[in-house]
Amino acid sequence: MSEETNSAKDKSVFPDPVYKQTVLKPLFDGAKNNFVEGFRSIDRAHLVMLAETGILTQDQAARIADALVAIDVEIDPSTLEYTGEVEDYFFLIEKELKARLGADLGGRLHTARSRNDIDHTLFKIGLRHHIDVALDKAIALHAQMVETAKREKATLIVAYTHGQPAQPTTFGHYLSAAIEVLGRDIERLFTVRNTVNLCPMGAAAITTTGFPIDRHRVASLLGFSAPLRNSYSCIAAVDYTTASYSALELLFLHLGRLIQDFQVWSSFEVAQLYVPNALVQISSIMPQKRNPVPIEHMRHLSSQTVGRAQSVLTMMHNTPFTDMNDSEGETQAMGYQAFATGYRVLDLLTSFIASVSINSERVKSNLDRSCITITELADSLVRREKLSFRQAHEIAAEVAKTVVALEGSLGKDGFAPFVAAFKKHVGRDTGLDEAAFEEIVSAEYFVHVRDRFGGPAEAPLGEALSEYETQRDGFRSEWKRQTRLLDEAQRDLDLCFTRLRGHA
Repeated sequence: MSEETNSAKDKSVFPDPVYKQTVLKPLFDGAKNNFVEGFRSIDRAHLVMLAETGILTQDQAARIADALVAIDVEIDPSTLEYTGEVEDYFFLIEKELKARLGADLGGRLHTARSRNDIDHTLFKIGLRHHIDVALDKAIALHAQMVETAKREKATLIVAYTHGQPAQPTTFGHYLSAAIEVLGRDIERLFTVRNTVNLCPMGAAAITTTGFPIDRHRVASLLGFSAPLRNSYSCIAAVDYTTASYSALELLFLHLGRLIQDFQVWSSFEVAQLYVPNALVQISSIMPQKRNPVPIEHMRHLSSQTVGRAQSVLTMMHNTPFTDMNDSEGETQAMGYQAFATGYRVLDLLTSFIASVSINSERVKSNLDRSCITITELADSLVRREKLSFRQAHEIAAEVAKTVVALEGSLGKDGFAPFVAAFKKHVGRDTGLDEAAFEEIVSAEYFVHVRDRFGGPAEAPLGEALSEYETQRDGFRSEWKRQTRLLDEAQRDLDLCFTRLRGHA
């Protein structure tokens, strides 16, 4: 049977009730929940441009502007229920315009544009907002990490590798490592914001239009830095989405590793991190329990954020290089859930970093039990006794093995085993006395002599913290500049739209 015959016999009416319930209604609800302000700004910016280029007369544009304001006043999108009378939220607004202005004038706002370029502009406006909020919160976390690192720059901790005590360092030095990673993650967010901040409006369906539009003007009124140049790219390229969620995924993947350390450090057996009562919950049955459950919430919320961001990336996999629903309303709305959980982690972690402290007594005990300053004994033997490092390492290993077997302290119980091991391996007596030995194997000395670039000693760490403060100030300044540009664009749009209405 031919298509013409099928069409002639087809008595069905759009929308199919199942399609309405499973696709059109969720899309409509997503638009009214997430994109109303974006639609409003795009309509107004496009209308101002149509009037400024002469595509519409001033009178036509003014009447459309008044109708748009009337729609805003008379219709509360949050109360709307999808009925199927129109296909989507865009057609609802156009229906309302035609009801107020007639079919001819009411349909003129859509001159030289398409739902394709409108949709991708909507999604970019939405993503830009979420990235700005994430940047604000991430920069606040960065700033708090810097402040805590400054406060704790000399506070000793046990550093771990492979889950085992490795070497002493300071909490400030540890946090500085996390600050550097967070700084790179923030830079990635600024980079993807620049990718997002190119405007698709004017691409229309695919190839722009024969009307004399001004794409740069619309981009400016909407707060974009410029139009996205290639019109096919405007409606087909989704790298603004994939880049955004890749950056978000990395941010919370990295923060999750830090949070996992805090979980281990706050355990009863390690207990080098003290979590204050304000961030501790009790057991309903075991009165002795101090449960730092905010750490667990930060961990699972970070994982939720990573998972949701990864889901958006998966949605883009193996999709055609064209305008398609896979990247559009429902996918964008799903992605916003990743930002929502991420915001909670950033706020909670900022408060957590400000509140916690190091349990110095437990750190001292763990330092003694683990012999983790023994590396410096080997290093000092190379420098002071002129041994090879391999020979010094063998002596130090023997000393550590003996002290651990005694369940003793390297500083208090290690000198005699050291003297014996030195004589055994070198064939002469050591030139180090007991006082020199105790100094060499102390955690304070271990940190003090590690004064190379990037080390935990006072000078290099102080220099690093100064750099992080400069970076923090730069982040704050750039975020304020970007948000100021948005505010200026909004004022420009509001002023031009108001002037347009004055022509009625």
